[in-house]
Amino acid sequence: MSEEITQALQQTCLYQEHLALGAKMSPFAGFMMPIQYSSITQEHLAVRQKVGMFDVSHMGEIFVEGPQAEEFVNWIFTNEIRGFQGGKVLYGMMCYPEGGVVDDLLVYREFEPEHFLLVVNAANIDKDFAWIREKVKGFNCTVRNESPDWGQIAVQGPEAEKTVMEVLGYKEAANLGFYEYCNVEYKGKRLILSRTGYTGEDGFELYTTPENTVEIWKRLLAAGVEPCGLGCRDTLRFEAGLPLYGDELSADISPVMAGLGMFCKYDKDFIGKEALLDQKAGNVAKKLVGIEIEDKAIPRAGYPVELEDGTEVGVVTTGYHSISLDKSICFALVNKDCSALDTPLWVRIRKKTFPGKVVKKRFYQTNYKK
Repeated sequence: MSEEITQALQQTCLYQEHLALGAKMSPFAGFMMPIQYSSITQEHLAVRQKVGMFDVSHMGEIFVEGPQAEEFVNWIFTNEIRGFQGGKVLYGMMCYPEGGVVDDLLVYREFEPEHFLLVVNAANIDKDFAWIREKVKGFNCTVRNESPDWGQIAVQGPEAEKTVMEVLGYKEAANLGFYEYCNVEYKGKRLILSRTGYTGEDGFELYTTPENTVEIWKRLLAAGVEPCGLGCRDTLRFEAGLPLYGDELSADISPVMAGLGMFCKYDKDFIGKEALLDQKAGNVAKKLVGIEIEDKAIPRAGYPVELEDGTEVGVVTTGYHSISLDKSICFALVNKDCSALDTPLWVRIRKKTFPGKVVKKRFYQTNYKK
């Protein structure tokens, strides 16, 4: 990679820490990010079996506050935020009027009335902020993009709670339910401690200042927590059936098509509601499915999905030979009439086709319960 391209990419506050650990670095969402430190397999298993940590400081933080903040956020967000007290986190989407997805995101209901934090995907920060600022016109609230002012570390795995409590001293972790958060402090600065993550395991995401993020990373590293890159972040989220914007969600792939309609609350008004109701009624051509392949051949994004006679009916969006399950599996966007469970489908991998069948998209089930 040329020096000019490298210099054009953004760096998180932990960039120098990654270099010091000898991480394999690569561009992702406009940032130079660590793909792996040791190996994807080792890091993946650390999260499944013990605990690992990720630099997710590239994610975006957009704050909405003011007398009509709740009304506004509820209008641009598919999920229902009304009726929840501060400390609740909700997953959902922002949609275009046609039903396609602007982004999938987390909405944090702050403890102060009419205050919300929207955590958006790194690749979409500028697009999302521009879209939100356009839509907020006419509402009595303000919108601020504070993404450069925050760092974020995800601590994930069966030992995540123990690690956060013992290494960092946050006993509050034990009291948080899934998708709940609390405000604590680190060296006098706000730290958002959130029981959320993107791996299918128990875990916490810690938001604080960039300077404090670096210190916390070093403390976790000194305590033996495995640093993990974006390589295993993708294998982990995929096994757990979690979508990635740009692959399983996009302006052309709606929540209904992706099987995420449970995060759309149709008893309220939100942008894209009418289009999604139409799709929900059956007016949709494609659906996202999971496919388990009989062979060990690895399906990759963009590979065709076919019927036995060679008729192409879809395309792979994400695929791996699962580290946890030792099976070749993939997500694929296929014709609706090919989306029922156990439907036989073939994936074309280079010049050969490999048989498989439609299975549930959540390939891996964790034992985590909170």
